[in-house]
Amino acid sequence: MKEINEIVEWLIQSGALMALFLFAWKFVKPWLDAKASHASAEQSKAVWTLIDQVASTAVNSLVSSDNLTGEQKFNQAVQAVINALNRQGYAITEETAKLAVQSAYEKSPLTGSDQSISTVTVGPEGVTTTIKPADGTATAIDPKEAE
Repeated sequence: MKEINEIVEWLIQSGALMALFLFAWKFVKPWLDAKASHASAEQSKAVWTLIDQVASTAVNSLVSSDNLTGEQKFNQAVQAVINALNRQGYAITEETAKLAVQSAYEKSPLTGSDQSISTVTVGPEGVTTTIKPADGTATAIDPKEAE
């Protein structure tokens, strides 16, 4: 028992214990920082998912309100999103709520805002063409090739 006490005393007096602690801290601190950053990113992702769900609910609940104009429905949905998130303890700006409501409106199948394939008659010959919404797969035009 005396030898163990002498070893511990030597570690403390020589500074070896402090050096060992500092050496270990150099490895642990970046790991802790990465964990904190990941937790923050996950929390932000969860809050954005909540905002999106609340906005979708607000938009879908106001779709069938025939006695309101589109602007009134939009403003009412924005206020509903802000109020619902305030009740949950999240303060968001009005701009964020407007973006969420606009996104929910565009995604909602109830609003009729989805882009669908349409057929248009072109010219006097009665030629028809099918117009499809952009799917993001078209290649960009190189300005050097256009010249």
